Amino acid sequence: MNARKLFERRQTFRSGLIEMVIWQLPQADAERPHGLKYRLVYIRDRQRIVGYDNERGKGDHKHLAGREEPYTFVSVRTLLDDFWADVRRLTDD
Repeated sequence: MNARKLFERRQTFRSGLIEMVIWQLPQADAERPHGLKYRLVYIRDRQRIVGYDNERGKGDHKHLAGREEPYTFVSVRTLLDDFWADVRRLTDD
């Protein structure tokens, strides 16, 4: 059984592009105990300003203006809220 796409969105925001995709995995595992795979990114001028993902081998983490740090996944709602908070914080001019 393949992963099932739960959510997908692409939009412009403050001179940049937001892309968000969340999949439900067939089963949870040690790297993704919540059973989800996700990629949320804000790109401006061809550079990733904010990114949240859980690529295999790295687990849940986020990218903020060139820095990578761990991220503690709580829920999809919290993931989206945290992502948007960082986008707004790093794009306030």
